[in-house]
Amino acid sequence: MKIVDIEAFVFDAGWQSWTFVKVSTDEGITGWGECSVPRGPFAVAGAVEDIKNILIGTDPRAYEMRFADMARLNIQGPLGARAQAAAGVELALIDIKAKALGISVVELFGGPTREDLRLYWSHCGTTRALYPEMGKPPIRSMADVHALGKEVAASGYTALKTNILLPGDPSSAHFHGFGGGPGTTDQVADNAMLSHIETLIGTFRDAVGPSIDICLDLNFNFKPESCIRIARMLEPYKLMWLEIDMYSPEAMKDIRMSSRTPICTGENFIYMREFLPYFQNRSADVFMVDVPWVGFSQAKKIGELAQVFEFNMAPHNYYSHLATFISASLCAVLPNVHIMETDVDELPIRSELMTKLPEIANGRMKIPTGPGWGTEIREDVLRAHPWKKSKGAW
Repeated sequence: MKIVDIEAFVFDAGWQSWTFVKVSTDEGITGWGECSVPRGPFAVAGAVEDIKNILIGTDPRAYEMRFADMARLNIQGPLGARAQAAAGVELALIDIKAKALGISVVELFGGPTREDLRLYWSHCGTTRALYPEMGKPPIRSMADVHALGKEVAASGYTALKTNILLPGDPSSAHFHGFGGGPGTTDQVADNAMLSHIETLIGTFRDAVGPSIDICLDLNFNFKPESCIRIARMLEPYKLMWLEIDMYSPEAMKDIRMSSRTPICTGENFIYMREFLPYFQNRSADVFMVDVPWVGFSQAKKIGELAQVFEFNMAPHNYYSHLATFISASLCAVLPNVHIMETDVDELPIRSELMTKLPEIANGRMKIPTGPGWGTEIREDVLRAHPWKKSKGAW
């Protein structure tokens, strides 16, 4: 079997883009991967074009060798867009190998450790606050936040994650870590912000009761000093975790050791080399891994390394349903999984894109069992909705 073509597609998913990789073979078996980077889709798609020339004519089933080929091509810039492009290609190669054998990726990597997995409702309220065109109930007040919490409780989900919502008309969310004008670079949470965060989490806790888990994602918004103040302030609300992105394992450890609030990090790291100092420093309680950014075999190795250090993993997953099948497949073959992310609020195009949707009931997803990832991209839908220009992203 030989690779005859590799294509990258940037898909318009509404408020963000998704990037897919299609690998075609001379035996008619097609593999699909996803490497969505909403803030840099064309950079990743271009990196796929750079990679394809060294792979055409090679055997896609030897995915570890193909990954070594891509890693050496990227050796002078091993992280970022080039790594994410390599991940998308690798995912498609693994899809091909499993399909060629007539088995699922889960079976290819040793078979399932579980029949289903727990999910949390991610960006709870965030997409509604930022994108009213979804047609969901608005987030104009804390009363709307409370109503959303009640909706989560009634849905069967046993955990949610939110961001720093700013109810109003229009509503918004605090994302200064990703951009903003003058005066937004200092990453300080003043007393007004602290009070707002406490009111937000208190409103959710009052709505969902004591049994449903709550996570708050601070992203890159604050320096450690402010993260510590927030973590201490939220101790009475018994968060499942406070999620923080930061490129200093020592700073993350300072935050973790400062309070009883559990800390989660890792969604932006690539490969074991980046995770290792965080594991060694015990810089968090739970670690995320973004499979579309890392690749499947590499993400599994990261999960196995986490097992050595007695950490659980929680895949980062806010992309298409293909990414959900991919991330669920990782959860199926790891013994150390905490929970998996999923976005519940969505535009119809997300479901129209796939031949098969995740089987989710009462906040749990069944492990994929079909050949390859267990689902396929509808190429006619994919080609009909190209992402034409950068719209920005949160």
